Amino acid sequence: MFTVNLLKFKILLMSLTLCFLFLPALEAAWAKECPQDRQTQKAPPTYLSKKNPLREEPRFIKKGKVLSHIKAKPIACKQCHGMSGEGNGAMAFNMNPKPRNFKCKATMSEIPDGQLFWIIKNGSKGTPMPSYKHLSDEKIWQLIHYIRSLPKSIS
Repeated sequence: MFTVNLLKFKILLMSLTLCFLFLPALEAAWAKECPQDRQTQKAPPTYLSKKNPLREEPRFIKKGKVLSHIKAKPIACKQCHGMSGEGNGAMAFNMNPKPRNFKCKATMSEIPDGQLFWIIKNGSKGTPMPSYKHLSDEKIWQLIHYIRSLPKSIS
């Protein structure tokens, strides 16, 4: 009986090891899709023309990062978009469509500030992206500065 349990344990251990070895590669493959194909609803013209009123300063980027990683509610952005913004957060694995990869320059350069503002404020219909209506406009603009800083941080 001890031998059977030991064998089962070894098989389980090998299976878990394989999962841990290959899971990051699988996650990386789907998270780093660039550019991402999206059919995101367009913001109304009054939003599309909005520009970030905050200067691009390190303090605003840092405040946006704190919101993204810790303070944003109902859920911190990192849970879906990941710590580095690649769309590979802990909750992203089963999402369809996958969360936006903010590090993708090809995608992010095409999205106006007003579109990002509108999506953060209202959520994105047909996706798991929730509304953050309770965030002040200033906090949303800080988040946008942080999001915009991510493609620049690629090594």
